[in-house]
Amino acid sequence: MRVFVAGATGAIGRRLVPMLVEAGHEVTGLSRSEERAAALRGQGAHGVVADVFDREGLERAVVAARPEAVVHQLTDIPQAIDPKRFEEQFAGNDRLRSEGTPNLVAAARAAGARRIVAQSISFAYAPASTQVATEDEPLALEAPQPWRRSVHALRDLEQSVTATEGIEGVALRYGYFYGPGTPFASDGSSAELVRKRRFPIVGGGTATWSFIHVDDAARVCLNALERGAPGSYNVTDDEPALVRQWLPAYAEALGAPKPMRVPKLIARLAAGDHGVSIMTAARGASNVLAKGELGLELRYPSWREGFRADLR
Repeated sequence: MRVFVAGATGAIGRRLVPMLVEAGHEVTGLSRSEERAAALRGQGAHGVVADVFDREGLERAVVAARPEAVVHQLTDIPQAIDPKRFEEQFAGNDRLRSEGTPNLVAAARAAGARRIVAQSISFAYAPASTQVATEDEPLALEAPQPWRRSVHALRDLEQSVTATEGIEGVALRYGYFYGPGTPFASDGSSAELVRKRRFPIVGGGTATWSFIHVDDAARVCLNALERGAPGSYNVTDDEPALVRQWLPAYAEALGAPKPMRVPKLIARLAAGDHGVSIMTAARGASNVLAKGELGLELRYPSWREGFRADLR
């Protein structure tokens, strides 16, 4: 199959492109720099340079590749996230989802692609009494700003991908990534904060997080090129976990000190309302649908074994 990968040099793209090449697909990877495009060529893919906001230039690049399927793994996420600067730091990522995605979908249609698989997230569900969400539950479209803007951008991305006539669109709602090239890697920004005891358990640590290793995330994207009905799927491991459970285990795997505990009031001063919410009220996600429809098979069924293996 001819596959066009937008975001081919990101955290998932770097793992996905070699998998696609090894599986025998003809891969064209999109990058914003010639240096990274050259690196893709070294992996056995075709590397092209284009800007997702340049609609005409992007269309030329995609049409020239003649893909049967397009993968959207584009993100614009800072290396280190400051919760108090969330609105500023995620402006580019939100714009990419709201404005860049329609450009990529239009280019895919112009090229005659039949399927698009796109990166979404599983931690944007509206608050509810249950800790774990399924795909039929609503997103947090009424969340306070600046998180509301990001959730609306996510909704825009998913609608562009899954509701475009003539396209089989699949949105992969990933859990929090860990593994090489992510903030939770041993050299990542989250690891640095944990080592410095600047990633505390807030309040009772009652938020639920779902994780996914980047290799498992890439593998299910590969599967989704050829299976699964159009729609959105949670792509997470088997063990959604409370912050008070996973964060001490992560620190232990790093060989870092135990995380501090801080009251919500103090955390709100340092991290803002959204920072407190993701540590005390966020919901995890069920992967049952992805297992059945997309053949999700996990090398790391739990973050527990994944942390130990990846951070040793």
